[in-house]
Parts: sequence; structure tokens; C-alpha cells
Amino acid sequence: MSQLFRPGANTWVRVALFACFLAPVLAVLLGGAVARSGAATGQGLFVDQKVPFSHQHHAGELGIDCRYCHTGVETGAKAVVPPTHTCMTCHSQLWTNAELLAPVRQSLASGKPLTWNRVNRLPDYAYFDHHVHVNNGVPCAACHGDIRRMPLTRQATPMTMGWCLDCHRAPKDRIVAPARVYEDTPYRERTPADRAASHAVAVRIAHSGRKLTDCSTCHR
Repeated sequence: MSQLFRPGANTWVRVALFACFLAPVLAVLLGGAVARSGAATGQGLFVDQKVPFSHQHHAGELGIDCRYCHTGVETGAKAVVPPTHTCMTCHSQLWTNAELLAPVRQSLASGKPLTWNRVNRLPDYAYFDHHVHVNNGVPCAACHGDIRRMPLTRQATPMTMGWCLDCHRAPKDRIVAPARVYEDTPYRERTPADRAASHAVAVRIAHSGRKLTDCSTCHR
């Protein structure tokens, strides 16, 4: 009687069984890698704008303070994008006929606000308050990177839940003195003033009775 299976059949069965075990593991690892990549988190990606605004030129070369355009960052939850009249404070006198700025002039003439596309976006179920962070010594660069060196704005950090929790678990490593909150790269060297500010914030958190890692801190 002839053999039903070839001599190599056992080997193929073993390979198939191993593949059935390995495939789900690889799928989980691949899914995790994709979820942490810039394609999913937005980190490192540039967002097209009607007006290609350069933070490198305005904030870096010209030294315009972040708060001049992003009003409310010290007093409210949102940083606020600049309205047209803020742009035209300067551009009614400088580069008045530049084609690049045509959308700004049209916005002023029509009274229709400019539409800026969000670069840094959190899910609707995650609550974030700008003024709580900057008034407690968390520098802009902690989330937005060295934005004064960005010709076009990109998302500098992943802004995932795990990334936020890393900071909330060890805030003392991120907090700087109030005078350094708006610096480009405040982490290059920790100063005695930074350590004093970190201690003061830690005391306030302890007295509040709330842990920064409580779910209700960000999910309200």
C-alpha cells in the first residue's frame, strides 16, 4: 500500500502549527509598533496651512513672545490661535503686498476669520488646561519642542496617554522656574531656581490631596 503522506509532511505540519502560534504574537507586536508610530500619534508630522507660518522667523529670529499671539495661555485652558488683526498689527506695514499673505488680507477685508489646521490635537475625552501647566512651571518646550527652530510647525511629542503619565509621575524632572517657562530649551541645565520651583509645586500637589495620576485629572 502506498504512503498517503510524503516524508516531509511532518515538517510542514510543524511549520504550520508554529505559524499559527507566531502570527497572533507578530500581529500584536506590529499593532503596538504602529500605534506608537508617528503615523498614529502625529509626532513629527507637518500640517498644511493656508498661510505657511514660520515660528522660526517670528519667535526665533524676531523674538516675538509666544503670548503675543497665543493669548490666554496664562489665564485659560486654551492657548488660542491669533485672530487676523493680530497678524495685521505688523503686516499692515510690513510685506503688505506679499502673495504669501493674501489669505490674511482677504480675511481682514471680509471679516471671516482665518482657519488654522490643528497641529497638536488631543482626544475630546482628554482634558488639558494650558494655564495650569505654564503657571506651575511646565515649559512650552515640554510639549511643543524647540518651536523657535521650526520653519513649519510640527508636532514634537507623541501626546499619548503614556507620554502624559510619564510627566505626571515625575513632574519634578520637568518643572522649571517661572522665568524659564518660555525658553527654547529649558532642560539643558537644571538651575537652583528650577529645583526650588519643583519643590514648591510638589508641596502644592501634596496639600491638594489629589494625585496627578488620578483618572479624573484628565478624564472629566
